[in-house]
Amino acid sequence: MKAAGEKGWRNDAHAKVTGRTKYTDDLKFARLLHAAPVYCDFVHARILRVVTEEAARAPGVVRVLTAKDVPGSNRFGQIIRDYRIFADDKVRYNGDVVAMVVAETRDLAIRASALVRVEAEVLPAVLDPEEALLPGAPLVHESHGSNLVNTHRIRRGNVDEGFRRADFVVEEHFRTQSVEHAYMEPEVAVCAPRADGVIEVFGSMQHPFSTRRFVAACLGVPLSEVEVVGTPMGGGFGGKDDTAAIVCARAALAAKLLGQPVKLMYRRDWSIRESYKRHPYRVAYKMGVGSDGRITAVQCRIVADGGAYCSVTPWVTWRSTVQCCGPYVVENVHCDTLGVYTNNVVAGAMRGFGSPQMNFVVEQVVEMAAARLGITGVEFRRRNMVRQGSVTITGQTLDSHKVAMGEVLDAVLAETGYEEKLARCSHGRADGDELYGVGLAMSYRGVSLGAEGVDFCAAVINVQPDGSILLEVGIHENGQGAESAMSILAAEELGVDVGRIRYRRASTSTVPDSGTTVASRGTIMGGGAVTLAARELKRRMAEAVCGRLQCLAGAVRFEGGALLDPAGHRRVSFDEAIALMFATQHFPHVVGVFRAPKTTWDEHTGHGDAYFTWVYGCQAVELTVNKKTGRVRLLGAAAAHDVGRAVNPEMVRGQFFGGMAMATGYALHEEVRSKDGRITNPNLNTYRIPRSTDLPEMRAIIVENRDPHSPCGAKALGEPTNEILAPAIANAVFNATGRRQFSLPIKLSALPDEIAEEDCRL
Repeated sequence: MKAAGEKGWRNDAHAKVTGRTKYTDDLKFARLLHAAPVYCDFVHARILRVVTEEAARAPGVVRVLTAKDVPGSNRFGQIIRDYRIFADDKVRYNGDVVAMVVAETRDLAIRASALVRVEAEVLPAVLDPEEALLPGAPLVHESHGSNLVNTHRIRRGNVDEGFRRADFVVEEHFRTQSVEHAYMEPEVAVCAPRADGVIEVFGSMQHPFSTRRFVAACLGVPLSEVEVVGTPMGGGFGGKDDTAAIVCARAALAAKLLGQPVKLMYRRDWSIRESYKRHPYRVAYKMGVGSDGRITAVQCRIVADGGAYCSVTPWVTWRSTVQCCGPYVVENVHCDTLGVYTNNVVAGAMRGFGSPQMNFVVEQVVEMAAARLGITGVEFRRRNMVRQGSVTITGQTLDSHKVAMGEVLDAVLAETGYEEKLARCSHGRADGDELYGVGLAMSYRGVSLGAEGVDFCAAVINVQPDGSILLEVGIHENGQGAESAMSILAAEELGVDVGRIRYRRASTSTVPDSGTTVASRGTIMGGGAVTLAARELKRRMAEAVCGRLQCLAGAVRFEGGALLDPAGHRRVSFDEAIALMFATQHFPHVVGVFRAPKTTWDEHTGHGDAYFTWVYGCQAVELTVNKKTGRVRLLGAAAAHDVGRAVNPEMVRGQFFGGMAMATGYALHEEVRSKDGRITNPNLNTYRIPRSTDLPEMRAIIVENRDPHSPCGAKALGEPTNEILAPAIANAVFNATGRRQFSLPIKLSALPDEIAEEDCRL
């Protein structure tokens, strides 16, 4: 284990590698009851009756809960309140939970769950998002009036004139698939009633504050009567938002009604059946290009299958809309994005949040356009990519931070020798069985929530009388190393060793509501709050000791665990300064709040400053394709991203490699398959995630340009690393085989010895 302050330090490393970390399923409570969800085989049906009597009489069963037992609201949602704690009027997808059995043991609860019967009127299911939009299609939510969840649009310039000025047009249709998060730890919650009536919630969830809102609404109690305790989590990748919150709400309901602790621990097949997935997209894309290699116009129609409930479909599709042209300057844009209800499994947040789908489209279209021009994709990108002072497709001028698009592109080209390797690609022809190709993709990604919502975060620094420091931050540790990054930032700002800081895992009752830990906002928002809190503490400490140092408070320096005058002649140790503050009745306790800079958005035109800053990234991959089997073998990959500032460089590299590994699954392996609305691969033995042997050698190039909007200088990285390797692989497969890939995952079979000219699509 690395010592505090060493490169790659993590505060939770020792506990995790020695197995001492207590995850939710490890928590023990006296008189603990266990719960199991009840599903039925329907995909779309009107519920006539949920028959629970036989299950209630089963051995060990304490109670069977249905929608009628919910004292508060049975519906919840972050945007539209259409999600059900328990299905009440209808079953809308095969993962709907109609009841929950609570028993003395988990095995008894599971056995009894099979005894619950649902009497229902089967309804026609709508499983195709395009068909769901047709007049007369079965309605997933009758009260909504249609199957349209939301629309977004961009109207910039005159797209008709832009296409008239084009010397040629590239037009294609693309599809992406439904993807499972495949976190190691399935959903689990343990809820316990306290003597004061408060329900304590421990769970594998990413968002304690939104979980508290959903639980309180379900129970019909004020927020103050629910405390969600930060608990170590075994992976999330965006997947432990709505589903994890509803699992917590069900367990909390049982604990409240029965007056005993209740655990609800999911099996893997329950998790895959019920939890939301990455949105499958259908995209019709049209790009006009002039003879000078400049993009003259883009028109696109994006249809996202949102499944049975809204979840965060409007937010996911909004990001897709904002970034529908990739990191390129396009003066004429016409984009329509539609989120659609179907009776498929729900779609929601997943790492990348609407960007991976669109980057798969855009980064192939630019390569196709470059081929028509007879130039490389690199040259085409250089002619069109955003630069300092460029105006985005939403009308935002990129002048408030460094635009590092060219810097990350150059870094990848230099690291990989890309352009020399590009000349050696097979393009479908090789003497042996292995076809060789390289591919590249790049993106810019809006940081944090942007105009999706109000964005701010709080941090609490509480220095103890002996000089030790307690730190709490309103973001959640999802396994990404956030606690370590926050501790490092506080230590560096205060000029003390990080070993002095004890990160205190917050609950919803100890730190202000700071929103959800999503959108790669953890470091920029949490780190900003920590930095501002530390600066306020320094101000107060400086005022307390400036007399002893014989200088103005504003001139006091913090370094080496001490406070010094400007010349360094006088010194007061950190511990002495804290003792002085307590002696003079000044508490060294501060709250820092970072408020994200203002963003703007006009929903009617798609104009505005969508994000206050952006992350710029580029990735390249080298691979072979076997002509006889179609097997793709990844040889190497490299990525460069402008992270603003790498707070913990080893953890930053971990984000690079983890994001790229997930992207290989998105590109080549992963797909949630369904038949007639029922998932047919509901376990990890049939859902194919990448193996270690599937992964290439990966190289991470950390580019640092401290962001002026960020108090700590850092930006974001968790999602950007995941969103562009799939299109890079698609481009490399084309350069190897001469065949363009328009859907994910990429599936290749045996290739003919000679590729027909008409098959070599641009």
